[in-house]
Amino acid sequence: MGSYRFILSGGGTGGHIYPAVAIANELKKRHPDAKFLFVGAKDKMEMEKVPQAGYEIKGLWISGIQRKLTLKNLMFPFKVISSLLEARKIVKQFKPHVAIGTGGFASGPLLRMAASAGIPCVLQEQNSFAGITNKLLAGKAEKICVAYDGMERFFPKEKIVKTGNPVRMDLVGQKSGKEEALGFFGLDAKKKTVLILGGSLGARRINQLVQKELKFFEGQGLQVLWQCGKLYVEEYKTYDSDSVKVLAFVNRMDLAYAAADVIISRAGAGSVSELCLVGKPVIFIPSPNVAEDHQTQNANALVSKEAAIMLRESELDAEFEQKFTELMDSKELQSQLRTNIKKLAMPKATEHIVDEIEKLLK
Repeated sequence: MGSYRFILSGGGTGGHIYPAVAIANELKKRHPDAKFLFVGAKDKMEMEKVPQAGYEIKGLWISGIQRKLTLKNLMFPFKVISSLLEARKIVKQFKPHVAIGTGGFASGPLLRMAASAGIPCVLQEQNSFAGITNKLLAGKAEKICVAYDGMERFFPKEKIVKTGNPVRMDLVGQKSGKEEALGFFGLDAKKKTVLILGGSLGARRINQLVQKELKFFEGQGLQVLWQCGKLYVEEYKTYDSDSVKVLAFVNRMDLAYAAADVIISRAGAGSVSELCLVGKPVIFIPSPNVAEDHQTQNANALVSKEAAIMLRESELDAEFEQKFTELMDSKELQSQLRTNIKKLAMPKATEHIVDEIEKLLK
């Protein structure tokens, strides 16, 4: 037997790319001489992110269906046919032992062709509400790795394995000290810190909220670590001060989490899984502009276990200050949220997913 060959596909957003890279890294650790090939969508961020992680990637001419009738939609059938033919060629040439899909459009054609060539397929679904591509592929997969309970609504029960989502290794295990963290960001050790996370690009509605509430935070004697995103940093950096630190991007997430007493965040699957490991009180403000409103579903899965607080964008003006004050005034609520969110952490997710992949190599 020569070395193993793994083909991985997932992309469109960091939420699909990051898990695919984490799985590849773990496979590589166990099989140093294995060959890897990623397949993505030609014009999406995986074409840049995957090579940065040190892996080869091929792009397919594919995109999602737009919600309204557009020229792009008229091209859709052609893109699908083109992608299926290209995917079949890639599978034939590369001859993978296992194909792994982490969601996103490109994984559709690739896993479909891998399955029809008799190659075992593993799917990884990050969200509590399954994505369309994974739902379409479920029948062809040997195993479906999920992060939430109740996924038999979408997938055949006997294929589901609850593994959790891959999270950044630098967050597992290493516990940065609070003092070091506060020093790193130039924050005051005597004040409580609110960490605001809007994702790498930023979240307009969360930024508008923070801007409006800066006086309120100040009145509460709080300091703010505000990751506003690279699209918004020009607009908000004027608010940078001793007690408000405005950042486009947080390079040391471990230190940001260590500095935080309370966290306000979007509810993408990756963020939710990370925040379970971090174990601090969280207020989720889900993005309403994502497919199938899955961020609201992700946040709800925690709220139902009394592990987080959720506010919809439409409720912010009316309810934010009251909900936030209730949380800051109640040691009991803070402690309940910390305890319950930690119970949901699955730090060994990547290893479990790779265990399932290895079973198919026999």
